[in-house]
Amino acid sequence: MIIGELKNKIDSLWEIFWTGGLTNPLDVIEQMTYLMFIRDLDDADNLRLKESAMLGLPFESIFAGEVMVGDRKIAGNQLKWSVFHDFPAQKMYTTMQEWIFPFIKNLHGNRESAYAKYMGDAIFKIPTPLLLDKIVTAMDEIYDQMAQLKKSDTRGDVYEYLLSKLATAGVNGQFRTPRHIIKMMVELVDPKPEEIICDPACGTSGFLVAASEYLKEHKKEEVLFNRKNKDHYMNHMFHGFDMDRTMLRIGAMNMMTHGVDNPFIEYRDSLSDQNPDREKYSLILANPPFKGSLDYDIVSLDLLKICKTKKTELLFLALFLRMLKTGGRCACIVPDGVLFGSSKAHVAIRKELVEEHCLEAVISMPSGVFKPYAGVSTAILIFTKTGHGGTDKVWFYDMRADGLSLDDKRSPVKENDIPDIIARFHNLERESERSRTEQSFFVGKEEISSQGYDLSINKYKEVEYVPVTYPSTKEIMANLHELEREISRKLAELDEMLAGEDR
Repeated sequence: MIIGELKNKIDSLWEIFWTGGLTNPLDVIEQMTYLMFIRDLDDADNLRLKESAMLGLPFESIFAGEVMVGDRKIAGNQLKWSVFHDFPAQKMYTTMQEWIFPFIKNLHGNRESAYAKYMGDAIFKIPTPLLLDKIVTAMDEIYDQMAQLKKSDTRGDVYEYLLSKLATAGVNGQFRTPRHIIKMMVELVDPKPEEIICDPACGTSGFLVAASEYLKEHKKEEVLFNRKNKDHYMNHMFHGFDMDRTMLRIGAMNMMTHGVDNPFIEYRDSLSDQNPDREKYSLILANPPFKGSLDYDIVSLDLLKICKTKKTELLFLALFLRMLKTGGRCACIVPDGVLFGSSKAHVAIRKELVEEHCLEAVISMPSGVFKPYAGVSTAILIFTKTGHGGTDKVWFYDMRADGLSLDDKRSPVKENDIPDIIARFHNLERESERSRTEQSFFVGKEEISSQGYDLSINKYKEVEYVPVTYPSTKEIMANLHELEREISRKLAELDEMLAGEDR
């Protein structure tokens, strides 16, 4: 969560946009995102230069020498944020409008790339040099504040806070899955260098970015120092779909800034016939939108064969199974209703997961995880597509705390089950002896099927009642009488003391 001074600075920047004439919140967030990307591009280029120097690897800066902007050659260093932010307002505005914006729109040579597709129609909308100068100064202050916090996920929190502005402004906004929940899900599935990863409702590409960062942190040599794996990582590993072009634009820039040159990010209604993908991906990470119901006519017919429903949360589960390769894995967030809903469609999709594939884990999360944006209770499902069963027993975990308070403030607290969840999931052989009264335990497939494939943890969790022995009524009355006599004695002593003082 963004709080304190950083929150105030972002609010001030938002106010600068509005008072400067940009009153559409979508326009504000787009322009803000472009500028963040331009600044991040400078920082990322400097970081890669340092890393290459340390590793003794060749590296050519995108700002090196002269660069072509349209039919003109421009000194590349003039396009760096660290250089142009000191220009006078009019020169900065001209540089941004005539050089920098065209430069970033054509930054990626491949016109089919996600970046090129979603930057092609980007428009620079800041109306005056004075407004741009104010915005650049304010953004420098925000980045200075972010650097002081020294948190790796601060930038992600800034994105979340910006997106929350869309929702509060009365637009159909989206909000980001909390960064620590995304990170936990990525750690649970432990992506491999050869994965083909997809998020069919990618938004700002939070899951894809987290997976890319996990691979760079934990499997750096395998991913970046192997030519074949590096090409796969840069050009073929990451796939994301969404129906909001603003989110896709942010997502493409987010991935590129995090070092993935060519993610496949596309405008697509994943649930419709627009989505032809079948048995293509080895890993799906997702928190799809649960907007209620939709029209049968726009839903792909093969999804309706698995579960005939208008509920998007059920259709997305069917979609994940269709899109995964045999042996492919999925970690996804679902609303609690998916776990225990009694409709034919609810039971059908749960039966499909348990009987036809391998359902590994159900992690129930407290309702405060998505506050202040939503108070719905959710769970994480982890499963493997097999097509021939494989579920022997399912691991359940009752998450009670995620390191933040479960109210609207979401302030840091000591209680945090996430490290325990990750440790236990990666050592499931030690979980067999746990009883149903503990925070995690196994439930056999036969028992789940006998309960109508109910996957809610409360169905199987046992509450341990500790017997308490109370004294008899006679003893209680005797104690009360004794206390009454003691009070009378003390009052008598007090009366004597006061009488002695009067004499």
